[in-house]
Amino acid sequence: MVTDISGSEKNTLLQGSILRSLAQIGVPVIVANLLQSGYIMVDAFWVGRLGDKAVAAISVSQPIVFLVFALGIGFSVAGATLVAQYIGANRHHEANTIASQVFMLALLFGIPISAGAYLLSPALLRTLGTQDDIFALALSFLRVIVSGMVFTFGFAMLQSLMRGAGEVRIPLMITLGTLFLNAVLDPLLIYGWGALPAFGVTGAAIATLISQGIAMVAGLVVLHSRFVVLKVHFRAMRPRLDLLKSVLRLGVPASIELCAHALSASGMVALVAVLGTTVTAAYGVVNNINALVIVPAIGMSIATATLVGQNIGAGHFRRAQAIGRLSALIAFVALTLVGLCAFIFASDIVAFFVPHQTQVIEQGSHFLHIVGPSYGLIGLQMVINGAFRAMGRTMTTMILALVSQWVVLIPLAWVLSHSTSLGISGLWYAFPITNLLIAVVAVVLFARTDWQRSSLVNQTEETPQGAIATRADAPSV
Repeated sequence: MVTDISGSEKNTLLQGSILRSLAQIGVPVIVANLLQSGYIMVDAFWVGRLGDKAVAAISVSQPIVFLVFALGIGFSVAGATLVAQYIGANRHHEANTIASQVFMLALLFGIPISAGAYLLSPALLRTLGTQDDIFALALSFLRVIVSGMVFTFGFAMLQSLMRGAGEVRIPLMITLGTLFLNAVLDPLLIYGWGALPAFGVTGAAIATLISQGIAMVAGLVVLHSRFVVLKVHFRAMRPRLDLLKSVLRLGVPASIELCAHALSASGMVALVAVLGTTVTAAYGVVNNINALVIVPAIGMSIATATLVGQNIGAGHFRRAQAIGRLSALIAFVALTLVGLCAFIFASDIVAFFVPHQTQVIEQGSHFLHIVGPSYGLIGLQMVINGAFRAMGRTMTTMILALVSQWVVLIPLAWVLSHSTSLGISGLWYAFPITNLLIAVVAVVLFARTDWQRSSLVNQTEETPQGAIATRADAPSV
């Protein structure tokens, strides 16, 4: 969507080629997410040179970081969903108010969550069964990362809100700038330079904290400028119960969904950690690879949510449904091809992150051979979830997450690794089996969706001037 729209008739996301609209939103989002994943890749590259203990320390910390992040980031899903539908309905003032309220919530939740995570870090690492030889490294890294979680919340929230409004270029530019900064800071802070001491693994966390803080400030400045349609105003941050109820109704299930994934990741780390440093390091390396290769699916999911949400807001239900179908197909095909490449070049890919560590490469390659072919199923499910979120069906995505992670994945991984001859391989086989089952369920639910009831903007018909008229009994926003 062009940033200077003044009415729905100028919103290019509501008309014309669906494929063009997906590319218009999806390509910048995918590139931005690839750059965002660059934080992990850059950290993995430099930390990998410190040895398997350093890699394992970050690996065991990542599920906790994800859990802390998930506790508050669900509100960004609510904000992006509401903003997209109200922008599509050509009700920009309400969209601005929602954006301001949601950003205020991000800050209010971020500060206590960061403080609590800092204090609980030792207990959380012990709960995961972190081995003594990497505990100190993991604790130092984790405490620095969670200390700056308010900045991570803030930038993620601003980025989601801009994307919901169809603005994807500016978040891309901010991410590019902060990634470059992180790439410069990482080797300096990890290995030291001149009078600057070497912080080791902790240096990677410090670099990320600084970069995310600058990103949040930059995003806030942009949303005060004239360059974007959506605005965040400090005067609009005064709490409004009517809006907060809507945000909480959509955001709490979204947070629970993300927490389900984070806790599941913690559960898998607990299963893996008892098998030794080599297996833990291999699991961490492949998780980093997984995070990179599914970035296109994440981008397609976000683009789908934006396009579906805006078209629902405008009352274009058939177009919204068609967007979901086409996007899911593209994600499935693209990620399947990526998975096949990962299968073929598994050893080379793993060795890039942990050079000369033969045992880690062998175990990591085995994991990648098993999970790689199911990447297309992950893409399919993620895009359908994006469509569900655009409809406000965050309860559906929450249930899918809880079932996939805690009813299927974790129990299956335990059974296959402890009650069959598969051993360690049983942990890995649990992933593609879970991906297949949940993708089938998601497709069935999508096919049964009642699109006519998916609007969160209670609208009736358009006036001759193109403005949306609301029902008299519709709750004001």
